[in-house]
Amino acid sequence: MGGAARREARVHEHGLVALLDVMPRLAPEGQTADAAIVQAARVSYGAGTKKVSEDRGLIRYLMRHRHTTPFEMVEFKFHVALPIFVARQWIRHRTANVNEYSGRYSIMPDRFYTPDREEVRAQSVVNRQGRDEPIDDETAGRFAAYLERAASLHGEYLELTERGLARELARIGLPQSLYTEWYWKIDLHNLLHFLSLRLDAHAQREIRDYAEAILRLVEPIAPVTIEAFRDYRLGGISLTRLEVEALREGRAELDTANRREQSEWRAKRAALGLDRGEPTD
Repeated sequence: MGGAARREARVHEHGLVALLDVMPRLAPEGQTADAAIVQAARVSYGAGTKKVSEDRGLIRYLMRHRHTTPFEMVEFKFHVALPIFVARQWIRHRTANVNEYSGRYSIMPDRFYTPDREEVRAQSVVNRQGRDEPIDDETAGRFAAYLERAASLHGEYLELTERGLARELARIGLPQSLYTEWYWKIDLHNLLHFLSLRLDAHAQREIRDYAEAILRLVEPIAPVTIEAFRDYRLGGISLTRLEVEALREGRAELDTANRREQSEWRAKRAALGLDRGEPTD
């Protein structure tokens, strides 16, 4: 693999995901970081005597059966520029190493996130933490003005620091739309867990955009693993005991009064093509 050049993807107007480093740097000639996963799974050194086609089968087996330790043998280091509200969701994934830009030591940059008009939507009545249909123009206009007022606080922030106010105090009035940046290092197993959650349709659109950028950057590094991840995790459906029983008995409803579980089951049935021509309510 050698010392490949920095790879990066732009996200929104000011955002960035840059892949800075990968471990392993070295792999058998003609192979990728997937080789490190296979090596660890076989508890061997070097390429061994197995064929690359057998390596692919092993990686897919590990992914299907959630044997995760071998995937931890691959690590990625990223440089990320992102809005603070996205960073606060992102940092919930505590299995990475992070070092963030400090507003105590440095002046915060004058960069703010503003969503495109089509992303300005009403609160979802189904997903209590998400958005749904586009909002009316008047409300969208008020939202845009609100963001402009928030961004205008940066000028006052600079004035206060120039008057001698401590940076650690001056920053506390800045909005969550402000951009921060960090270095983020994570192993492949935990990265795939991050992606499985943040690529989900229920994740906030802005963090999904970052997850999609990361997936594009790492796919050439571990293509067999990402293929298996797409096949078994992103493209798969996990069933509960109640859902398995409903399938076996040919029932459209679960044996539960929990409305959220029923809603999730209807979504799974639709994804499996079980409700074609049938009402869903």
